[in-house]
Amino acid sequence: MSAPISDHSKGLLLTAIGGLTLTVDIPLIKLANGDVWSVLMVRCATTLVVTAIVWAVWRALSPRAPALLPGKAGLAVAACYGIGSICFLSAVYHIPTANLVFLLAFNTVFAAVLSWLFLKERPRPATLAAMAAMLVGVAIIVSDGISAGSLFGNVLALCSSMCIASAITITRATGRDMGFTSLVAVSLPLLVAIVMVAQVGYRIEAPWWIVLNGAVVMPIAFFLLATGPKYISGPEVAMFYLLETVLAPIWVWLIFLETPTPQTLIGGAILITALLSHSLWQLHQGRRRRGAQAVRHAP
Repeated sequence: MSAPISDHSKGLLLTAIGGLTLTVDIPLIKLANGDVWSVLMVRCATTLVVTAIVWAVWRALSPRAPALLPGKAGLAVAACYGIGSICFLSAVYHIPTANLVFLLAFNTVFAAVLSWLFLKERPRPATLAAMAAMLVGVAIIVSDGISAGSLFGNVLALCSSMCIASAITITRATGRDMGFTSLVAVSLPLLVAIVMVAQVGYRIEAPWWIVLNGAVVMPIAFFLLATGPKYISGPEVAMFYLLETVLAPIWVWLIFLETPTPQTLIGGAILITALLSHSLWQLHQGRRRRGAQAVRHAP
């Protein structure tokens, strides 16, 4: 009989699947070819309907179904994800995909800082070195955005990254299951989008891409990534957003021939190198600690 999977391995598997699913989000948004508020409205509405159906079925079949909003912490997490979604989708229409995903990957640094401040998990020297390198990479990307007139889009991307890190930190601090909370959070951007569409009108040329995104991609990605912090640390969860950082620009380049600028490639390369090196080091250290504990408790 095989040994049961550990909570840490379960967390890594869940977040890896969620991060991989998330990589097709931006390409689907671009394929729909619509304005930001129309896309946000359809995407959020579809996600909310699917979430309600899945939760109702789960609740009917099992009394152990996770809560939609587990207390005040759930409300805080929902607010973070909701604001982050608005910032993210707005950024899609203001900056190139490569800029957006590289800056979103900065949530690893935000998660480490927030864990240090609120969870008293002091970053190690290697973490501080990685954060310093990432600051250099972000500075290069943002400077390119300033010259291209897209500073606003870069700020939106960083705000979205900060919101994700905040949600991860709160989830980690409470230990509650926030999988459905991240999906219910689309209610906030949905209300904002409805108000804006009523003012500026509706326009999506290929809405089926957004329906696919909202009905399949978002529920899977958001649920798994929001569940991950229950089992693994915030920086480890944030690491799996790297999959979007690496793959989303490739999908967009293959589909739309959207070529990143040299500054974006340089800054992104620094970000990815720093994040990947630190993440691999962190996982190695975790395995060493668990191995030492196993030897210490061996009969």
